[in-house]
Amino acid sequence: MKVIVAAAGTAGHINPGLAIANKIKEKEPDSEIIFIGTTRGLENDLVPRAGYELKTIEAYGLSKKISIQNFKKICTTLKATGKARKVIQNFKPDVIVGAGGYICGPVVWAAKKEKIPVVLHESNAFPGKAVKFLAKKADTVLISFEEARSRITSAKNIVFTGTPVKIEKKEYTQEERKTILNTGGLKENLPTILIFGGSQGAQKINEAVIGILENKLNKHYQIIWATGPKQYNIIKEQLAQKNIDIENVQNAKILPYIYNMEEIMNVSNVIVARSGAMTITEISNLGKPSILVPLPNVSQDHQLYNAKVLENVGAAKIILNNELTKDNLNTEIETIIKKPELMKKMEEKALSKSVKNVQENIYKEISKVIKKC
Repeated sequence: MKVIVAAAGTAGHINPGLAIANKIKEKEPDSEIIFIGTTRGLENDLVPRAGYELKTIEAYGLSKKISIQNFKKICTTLKATGKARKVIQNFKPDVIVGAGGYICGPVVWAAKKEKIPVVLHESNAFPGKAVKFLAKKADTVLISFEEARSRITSAKNIVFTGTPVKIEKKEYTQEERKTILNTGGLKENLPTILIFGGSQGAQKINEAVIGILENKLNKHYQIIWATGPKQYNIIKEQLAQKNIDIENVQNAKILPYIYNMEEIMNVSNVIVARSGAMTITEISNLGKPSILVPLPNVSQDHQLYNAKVLENVGAAKIILNNELTKDNLNTEIETIIKKPELMKKMEEKALSKSVKNVQENIYKEISKVIKKC
């Protein structure tokens, strides 16, 4: 099988593309896979790191605003279709997989001109404009949430598969859990709250957590907080101004990045995070109660719709970004950890939204498309 994966921009686009590529390689070791992305996104780090060749083409999201800069972006994106066509002609793929990002438009258009079948993967509950527009050109659209189905009206074939993620539920013994927590500088006798913001940042979440730590509100729980590499030194300075040593905070461990995220997510009791598609999927797979703060000002407000997937079944609480404070975040955390029956119910409801055999099902759908064509 020869496959081109189009994925660009954020980890939420690239990691599902990599997971799909890895499954294809697992099923068909002789398969050939390359990626097409832009020169600006995380794909330039993540794709080569995963061992795949990356072809870069400039492409942009198109705005309705009339300006010289936007006109230049339109011209660049139109040229991108021709460049993508050359890559396709040279590589001769059996199928194109669009995993998300602005690059998908030019690549899908080029694929149809070359009569190459296309499979699109939509990670969000509320599909982006690009997927809605490109759906009619795809042979199959794979969706991560059933809620997306009614919002993609032009697709020939829609299949619910879920989002491929690396993190899975683990059953640790008490001793193993203790070791993981102690190694991370945490105690085994306090509820653990994992807080992180995702690749697009979480300034508002960070401000609320600083407030909790400054006022020592976390007396009944401990926090493990991934600030993000870019924010760590800023937060270190902000805490220092409040006479708080970032490496010696009461009931808290503060890190720029958590490298053993699967372990930490599994041993945590509650997760506080943005609501990207991958985060929602991971929370569901692990069966964790969550407090979700959707990232505002994103395409179609898709993070709010993602969060509602869990809120609607009673698995999560939503706090809107502009309403988030140290006090309401602390209140929601306290409410969950002090009510074991509520925590258990939220765990069960989160697990009810998990999807099994995601990568396997995606591989089967891609194979079907190739056979049909």
